[in-house]
Amino acid sequence: MATEAKLTEINPFDLRTPSGKGLHIGIAVAEWNGQVTHALLDGAMETLIRHGVNSKDITVWQVPGAFELTYASAQLMRKEGIDAVIALGCIVRGETPHFDFISQGVTFGITRLNMGIMPEMVSGTLFNLQSKPVIFGVLTTENIEQALDRAGGRLGNKGSEAAEAAIKMCNLDKLK
Repeated sequence: MATEAKLTEINPFDLRTPSGKGLHIGIAVAEWNGQVTHALLDGAMETLIRHGVNSKDITVWQVPGAFELTYASAQLMRKEGIDAVIALGCIVRGETPHFDFISQGVTFGITRLNMGIMPEMVSGTLFNLQSKPVIFGVLTTENIEQALDRAGGRLGNKGSEAAEAAIKMCNLDKLK
């Protein structure tokens, strides 16, 4: 039987970010399109620290490209003490369908992680991961200018937004 949440517990109009004090956050960041991804990482780090996460409690792993973010995120989820993982990357459309394949693969992989399922077989069964939020901070843009606009440019920093989402999701888990 479902129980009704009290408005004091969950308020969809409360836009404040709760404290991140005591949280341990893992960040997987792609090296490809580094000018963009490093700006996303800077935004995420600044936001986490501003909201009380100790810089020593942030684990950053760099991977070659966006496609590798799913694997790194899964490994960070397995790491003792990590409360949430942020995946940061940038995929810019080119002349071939490669953009579509990579974007879809990364999106599907991160979605599977959020469902607690790693798409690998262990002894003939799916390997279940401990449920932890994995935040999708991967830009999928038509050109590099759009990416830069979203990585600290005129449209803000999606890395910062991903960090706020991670803190909020960790606090959501506390309501269970």
